[in-house]
Amino acid sequence: MDGEIGEGAITSERQDTDLGSITLSGDGHIIHCLNIIGQVEGHYILPPSNKTTKYEHIIPALVAVEQDSDIEGLLIVLNTVGGDVEAGLAIAELIAGMSTPTVSLVVGGGHSIGVPLAVCADRSFIVPTATMTIHPVRMSGTVLGVPQTMSYFYKMQERIVSFVCGNSSIKPERFRELMMSTGELMTDIGTVLEGDEAVKEGLIDSSGGLADAISCLYGLIDKSRISGE
Repeated sequence: MDGEIGEGAITSERQDTDLGSITLSGDGHIIHCLNIIGQVEGHYILPPSNKTTKYEHIIPALVAVEQDSDIEGLLIVLNTVGGDVEAGLAIAELIAGMSTPTVSLVVGGGHSIGVPLAVCADRSFIVPTATMTIHPVRMSGTVLGVPQTMSYFYKMQERIVSFVCGNSSIKPERFRELMMSTGELMTDIGTVLEGDEAVKEGLIDSSGGLADAISCLYGLIDKSRISGE
């Protein structure tokens, strides 16, 4: 048996080390693992010292997964501080609109725009030691002090509230309450939720680790197979 791979083992089929993504096969399923780490980079290039997830890389990767009939499921692993709001929301919308079964797993952190990215999958998991920061949309760069500017940021914030609440069990009123809390963060408005707290609030579906997320994804794939027969 030396050199052979036992039944049920996971083997690497295809990988892209630049994007931190890999396609795996195991237990009769082929899944793709996609990492969203560091800071989500949008229309502006961040300094080379920043660990980033570039949306121009993620978007075609998602399209490829959706179009590849061999890939049966997508596992999204998140450890992100947040980043560009529109880029993060665009990625989240694409994942939410996929027919391929999807499961997300928050490890380390799923902060800021990482919250929509965590809840966009069919099922979401978080490890007990992970944290998620919920806060209002921040303004950066040159900001015009006119009513139209405030209206723009309010509408963007409401897009996030609508998406998060539409893809999780948390109520909009509660999400806004957590977002606007003033007693949690020292230098900012918002709330930090630990793993079990995020589950209790209805933001994340379940507390669990990698094995739980993969097992859930396999279950979604099996259901998809049955419904497709």
